[in-house]
Amino acid sequence: MPGLARSRRPHVEPTMRDREEVTPLELFFDLVFVLALTQCTALMAADPSWAGLARGLLVLGVLWWAWTAYAWLTSVVDPEEGMVRLAMFAAMAALLVIALCVPEAFGDLGLVFAGGYMVVRGAHILLFRLASRDDASLRRSTNGLAVGTAVGTGLLVVASQLDGVEQGALWALALALDMAEPYFFGAEGWKLVPDHFAERHGLIVIIALGESIVAIGVGAEETLSFGISAAAVLGIALAAALWWAYFDVVSLVARRRLARAAPGREQNEIARDSYSYLHFPMVAGIALLALGLKKTLAHVAEPLAIEVATAMLGGLALYLLAHVAFRWRNVRRFSPQRLAAALLALALIPLATAIASVATLALAAALMTALIAYEAWRFAELRDRLRHGSAPPS
Repeated sequence: MPGLARSRRPHVEPTMRDREEVTPLELFFDLVFVLALTQCTALMAADPSWAGLARGLLVLGVLWWAWTAYAWLTSVVDPEEGMVRLAMFAAMAALLVIALCVPEAFGDLGLVFAGGYMVVRGAHILLFRLASRDDASLRRSTNGLAVGTAVGTGLLVVASQLDGVEQGALWALALALDMAEPYFFGAEGWKLVPDHFAERHGLIVIIALGESIVAIGVGAEETLSFGISAAAVLGIALAAALWWAYFDVVSLVARRRLARAAPGREQNEIARDSYSYLHFPMVAGIALLALGLKKTLAHVAEPLAIEVATAMLGGLALYLLAHVAFRWRNVRRFSPQRLAAALLALALIPLATAIASVATLALAAALMTALIAYEAWRFAELRDRLRHGSAPPS
């Protein structure tokens, strides 16, 4: 039975993806990113200074770019077939090591962090090269990505031997060069499955929101009191409003826009800009907000320090501003109400340093609730058609 023998032979070459749904292995992979995101929040919480916030965002940026690289990869190859499954497990192990190094990524474990990052990105490049053997345009794009990855990881290795401003500057340069690579080498050569790609990024937003809920639990370490209970409820309300702002209509419109775009350059540029780039400030905003929630639950009656207040309300503003840019990139429509809400959140920062942190949280929750209520009323008919009918993106 030679045919049967061939069918049972292990796959060495990657199998190209032919299904749209996110696979269980991808969800399993994302669980490691949960730990990494939690560690970034813990890093900032341990040193809630301007420098500490900057370090936390730099680490988050590097981790985000590693995660989104695998979102592109698994939209080309099936992660549960052949050697790709084993490579995904190896990348998960390296990503776990990276996550464990986060608290000392700018200290004694900097070189270990850089080494783990090299393994994660190296496995990604290797799989893309194997998948592109019969696709010259994908191979050219992969070669360009390999150059950007090599430069970025090399700078992180050098940065591990430095400290202070020089170290932070090299981290920022490594991240900037790595993320700018798609512009240098073009977008026409990449491939993706639109519904899968959009769903994968939607799930990572849920993971980030889950981290904000974890921050509530971590912050409420003292005996449960009325103030802590109130803060917890307000925190859930705020997280729910952030979820609503993304998943009620925005994600649906963006997903349809991506699916309707012409395959190739147009579709790839929308995916790059809307998802790889603009979802990062959304996730970063949620991470900063999680820091504020954690500090609020720990001291509900005390004002927030200026750095934490900026993280909490600035994170909320960053999330909303990313939504404004996200909508503009997809449908060329402006969202004045979300811009106004972002500016109001920023305006509340000085007040947050003078009132109880639970009161600041109440103001943030009220702001987002009012925004959601206004949009549900103002765009009720369009929202209904988008969610239940066939209205075009708007």
